[in-house]
Parts: sequence; C-alpha cells; structure tokens
Amino acid sequence: MQYLSFSDFVFPVIAISLTLFFYFFLLHRATQSKIFKQYVLTVILLALLFNLAWEILQITLYEGGTYSGSHIFFCALASVADAVMVLLIYFGFAILYKNALWVQNLSLSRIIFLILTGGLGAVVAEIWYLSIGSWSYADAMPVIPIVNAGLSPVLQFIILPILIYILSFKIVFKSI
Repeated sequence: MQYLSFSDFVFPVIAISLTLFFYFFLLHRATQSKIFKQYVLTVILLALLFNLAWEILQITLYEGGTYSGSHIFFCALASVADAVMVLLIYFGFAILYKNALWVQNLSLSRIIFLILTGGLGAVVAEIWYLSIGSWSYADAMPVIPIVNAGLSPVLQFIILPILIYILSFKIVFKSI
C-alpha cells in the first residue's frame, strides 16, 4: 500500500462529479422522484456497508494487508470509491434503459448484463491500479488467468451491485 498519488485524487473527483451530475439528471426525469431519492440513499448506505465488509474480509489478500488502523482506514476509503462505482453503474443502466427505477423491471438478461459490466469494470480497474502500483496482491490472492486480476475484487463487483440493487428495491418498496 502506498501514499495517495495525483491519479488517486483526480479519478475519485471525476467519479463523484459524474455521480452527482447523473443523479440530478435522472432525478429531474424520474416519474417517482421521492422513491428515486429513497432508492439512491438506500443504495449508497448498503453499498458502503457491504463494500466495507468485503474490503475488510479481503485485506490479507493484498501485499502488506493487515488488520491495523491504517489498513482499515484504507478499506473505508476504498469502500467509498466502491459505493460511487455502484452508483455510477446504476445510473449508467438507468440512462441506458431510460428509467431511473429500472430495477423494477429486472430480468435475467439485465442481471447477466449487470454481472458482465461489473466484472469487466473490475478487471479493467484492477489491471490499471496494479500497473500504476497502487496495490499488489499477496500470494494468497487467487488470480484470474490471462488477465491477472484478483478473483476477490472481481467477484466483489459481480456479486455486490446486483445484491445491493435488489435489497435496496425490497427495502424501499416494502416501506411504501
């Protein structure tokens, strides 16, 4: 684990700016804006919670990863970035499907497309961050052959987004 670099600062600023832009863009087009706001808030909270848990559980799969205060803090910071990415994926699908609450019409093809999007995005991100030296894997990290990306972070973005979207949907629409 290294100190934050310029790209470690710029990319999150761009991602957060895009997230806010897409949120307001979709909010103005949502037919049920109150439900959309509740849904997005629920997605954010679950994304932070689930990604923090995942990051902490996989901490020893990274070189030098220990359960120390600084590593837990790094996991918390990573979970914020993960939550932003979960929102960006959701908003991207909302724009693609022209429906801010597209998760209401979840089908097998949409789930597969979401899994592929999350998995591919995670592979690209892992390759990028490994190549610039933001982190490296410990010997315990299972690595996907050919792409040399860690299995755990790829599974994180294959499993968690769909889980978060479905649970958020159940929580929000149960309270209505």
